[in-house]
Amino acid sequence: MEKLRGAFTALITPMNEDGSVDYDGFRKLVRYQLESGISGLVPLGTTGETPTLDESEEDLLIDITIAEAKGKVPVIVGAGSNNTRDAVKYVKRAKQKGADYALVVTPYYNKPTDEGIYRHFAACAEVGLPIIVYNIAGRTGKNISTPVLARIAELPNIAGVKEASGDMGQMMDVIATIAAKKPGFTVLSGDDSLTVPLASLGGDGVISVLSNIDPARVTAMTKAAISGDFAKARELHYRLLPAFKGAFVETNPVPIKAAMAMKGLPSGTLRLPLCELSAANVPVVKAAFTEAGIL
Repeated sequence: MEKLRGAFTALITPMNEDGSVDYDGFRKLVRYQLESGISGLVPLGTTGETPTLDESEEDLLIDITIAEAKGKVPVIVGAGSNNTRDAVKYVKRAKQKGADYALVVTPYYNKPTDEGIYRHFAACAEVGLPIIVYNIAGRTGKNISTPVLARIAELPNIAGVKEASGDMGQMMDVIATIAAKKPGFTVLSGDDSLTVPLASLGGDGVISVLSNIDPARVTAMTKAAISGDFAKARELHYRLLPAFKGAFVETNPVPIKAAMAMKGLPSGTLRLPLCELSAANVPVVKAAFTEAGIL
């Protein structure tokens, strides 16, 4: 399988006013992404509020994404759990439905040892679908160190990592010690604001939140960076920087859904324990996205 490179949207899940999933809105968003030239689609990530979706809702969201993508771009389905049996089940579901990859997060809350983390990914890898390891200590309470990731990368079907540790030193070590030895191993940023810096060090792109609302420019920035056109990449980075910051003034995906509603894109409500953007931050988000030329 070809190495993943580019901008991949961590899709939001639009909701109706009654809190049900807005499937028509989701289909429109997927089409908007494809028309804007996005490199790939990531349903059922954290940005999609997956912890509060039930399995029947998840099934339909996967089906819509794969049907609309029609093989034109890769689909990376979120398949994480802090119960290894469930994670394996979700990777199997992604494979059966025709996904190209599964995104598997570090088991959260349990705080497994390094050996437990390794065995978790080994069990998921046995399914036979290429896996992107998702390292985000800020949400899981456990960082996957580079030596542990190097062990995981030796397993069959491990295609790369979504690095959201925020630690550039760790990301450099991953590129130098793992990606350099395994040419097909992709290193994707989990933070929009670190896409260009990571690409300058040999990274391969981003799993993006901001591309929900501005897929064309996030894609242009990412492609410029990974092709070495850093003058263009820098220009786009600084143009989008206010929105990179504005998208995280509260827990993701609260601000991005608010900004999308301001732009007239399907977004809607959130499910508890997440709730609407605070009144104090509404003008903050509006100003940030306006400054970035998005609103």
